[in-house]
Amino acid sequence: MLVVCVLGAAKALSASPAGNRYVAANEVKWTSLGTNENDSMPIGNGDLAANVWTEKNGDIVLLVAKADAWTEMGKLVKVGRVRIQLSPNPFVNATDLAQTLHLEDGKIAIQSGLNEVEIWADANRPVIHIGGKFTQSTTVQAKLELWRTAHPYDVPSPDKGGLFEFGTHSVPIDFEADTVMPADGNQITWYHYNQASVYPLVLRQEHLESLIGKYPDPFLHRCFGAALTGRDFKSLQDRTIASTARHAFGLDLVALTTPQADSAQTWRSNLDALVKRIEATSPAVLQSAHEKWWTDFWDRSWIHVTGTPDADKVSQGFAMQRYMMATSSRGAFPVKFNGGLFTVGHDLASDATADANNHDPDFRKWGDNYWNQNNRLLYWPLVATGDFDLMKPWFDMYLNSVPLAKDRVESYFHHAGAAFIETEYFFGLTNLSDFGWDNPTTEVQSRYMRYHVQGALEVIGQMLDEYDVTQDKNFARSQLVPFADAIATYYDLQWPRGVDGKIHMAPVQSIETYQLTAVNPTPDIAGLKDVLPRMIALPADVTTAQQLAAWSKTLADLPAIAVGKTAGGKLPPSGKGDPDGTPTILPAEEYDKSSNSENPELYAVFPYRIYGVGKPDLELARNTFAARKFPQDTCWGQDGPEGAILGLTDVAKKAARDEFTDYGEQRFQWFWKAGHDWIPDLDNGGAGMTTLEQMIMQTDGSRIQLTPAWPKDWTADFKLHAPNQTVVEGHVENGKVTKLHVTPAARAKDVVIVPVTAN
Repeated sequence: MLVVCVLGAAKALSASPAGNRYVAANEVKWTSLGTNENDSMPIGNGDLAANVWTEKNGDIVLLVAKADAWTEMGKLVKVGRVRIQLSPNPFVNATDLAQTLHLEDGKIAIQSGLNEVEIWADANRPVIHIGGKFTQSTTVQAKLELWRTAHPYDVPSPDKGGLFEFGTHSVPIDFEADTVMPADGNQITWYHYNQASVYPLVLRQEHLESLIGKYPDPFLHRCFGAALTGRDFKSLQDRTIASTARHAFGLDLVALTTPQADSAQTWRSNLDALVKRIEATSPAVLQSAHEKWWTDFWDRSWIHVTGTPDADKVSQGFAMQRYMMATSSRGAFPVKFNGGLFTVGHDLASDATADANNHDPDFRKWGDNYWNQNNRLLYWPLVATGDFDLMKPWFDMYLNSVPLAKDRVESYFHHAGAAFIETEYFFGLTNLSDFGWDNPTTEVQSRYMRYHVQGALEVIGQMLDEYDVTQDKNFARSQLVPFADAIATYYDLQWPRGVDGKIHMAPVQSIETYQLTAVNPTPDIAGLKDVLPRMIALPADVTTAQQLAAWSKTLADLPAIAVGKTAGGKLPPSGKGDPDGTPTILPAEEYDKSSNSENPELYAVFPYRIYGVGKPDLELARNTFAARKFPQDTCWGQDGPEGAILGLTDVAKKAARDEFTDYGEQRFQWFWKAGHDWIPDLDNGGAGMTTLEQMIMQTDGSRIQLTPAWPKDWTADFKLHAPNQTVVEGHVENGKVTKLHVTPAARAKDVVIVPVTAN
């Protein structure tokens, strides 16, 4: 198996936009056929995606995913698998085989001489185009392959095929099989229709049965599936279409989800209409619009790094993660941290036991809920890249969940506001396994999640960052402010004031790490101290006087961020620091024995950026970083972003390299290792992007700091987005910013170049 990563490839792109030229240097080329699903490349349009691979017999296989393919069990599953067979096959035994992922236009090309098959997910429509041309007449068969075929479908044991949400409990709901419709001319069609739903069960288990019927059931009568069609194809049977011998072919896989279909036939009618609209559009028009979307996307921003072999790998990793987000996060739901849309698997025997090494294509470790602490790392870097369309599904999930979250808070705590436990269904309720099966109380039983609600403050921070860049008042008025106000209200009302008049946060926890006796946790307090002043500073025409007064009171009532002294150079046990130790931020005012491996005290650096280069008490924050209990710079470890924000160049450089080169065993190495999550481990790429961005540019209000943690031996060309609708484009070489273009020009006066002092 040969993997060729074409870095600095010579392509005829001199006339292309700079973003296209930089990203084209990172395309991936393989020169041998694959074996199975572990040899796949990713394509997608943010909603519809596919793992594409070849097999030794020359078959081309697509494992198709869609961002809204949720079953009645609340499980995100694949749409299906399609196998393309060519006869004669020009790729078997070819000595000049090339399978190339072209990042610049989101396409995969498989070539041998003048024989070529091209596959791409249309950037503007829910369709995957598969086309080819050959030097001799070739027949093409396209076969649908499904694995959810039994009635009901038995989810592989022992962990229910990745249904982490249910633990070891059986669920009295049938997981229906997929349905294949009778073939129609040149089209085969299949779907999954939810005739039951786990949603009422979740509400009853969490003592919210009074809300059943108040909101639409997100699973019941959801219907998803696809049609595979080709102009010169005919159906051989319900799962196969084939062409006569030809020199060229074209296939379209059109996918559709109808969230509330009154019947499968309604879904089919909608799908047929969609197929007709796509078929009525010129292929040249579709392709031109697709390529324009990708050109515009890559021209928004870039960081292209050279100078050392590590720099090349970091540059490629940055481009790959941004590509993965573009292919995974423009649909109705955000990308999942544990594999996104690109998890893979294979068919299992009916009596097989599923595990992490042997599982069907629907398996994903840690289940199908969203985990804020993991997912947020995928979205923080998209502000600087200007990818607000990719952030929208993430924000929408929380915004759409606010009414139910408010009802939950009112029911449990009898006050206003909204809160979101760390692990949640996309509709806003707690992971059922964490809440506890047959839990007689309203208190979350998992000690790791019981009071873990600070993630919503990060979402506010991300929304504020987007507003700072875009200055979009409509976004602030209709989305940011309502969400932020609901969360701030919860924090204001959830805990009593102490004798000092300050909010006394207890019972509470400091992230997952300090759970049992924590008081006034640093992540929550730092989060509020970060976002509340920015909320108060919003334009008067997007807020109300009542909101400003409430936010100001909450801010004034916050206790201080706890500070103590190290013991033996490390974070001390609660209240037991060495009087002669070094001052350090603490994870909480009071805290217990650690039960996980995060560093909550450093949330004041990232994501909340109270401390950093050019800000007060930088030495305190650096001492805290040095005393951290759990160094980690891969997966969801935060050493990279924290080190960059603190101007620790050596730390940040190492972390960027480690994050972007934590390669896994799959052939497409930017799926990375499973780490703490699953494959693809998108936390590696998300943390890596944030690290690299913060190394080269940090913003604070109107100030723009360049090269605050940039190594001398790395050369970079960059284009990034900053507050007040500002775009900063520049070149860094030998520790010097040698070219700089700021738009608008008036913002150039706010740029501060931090001297590069180390590698």
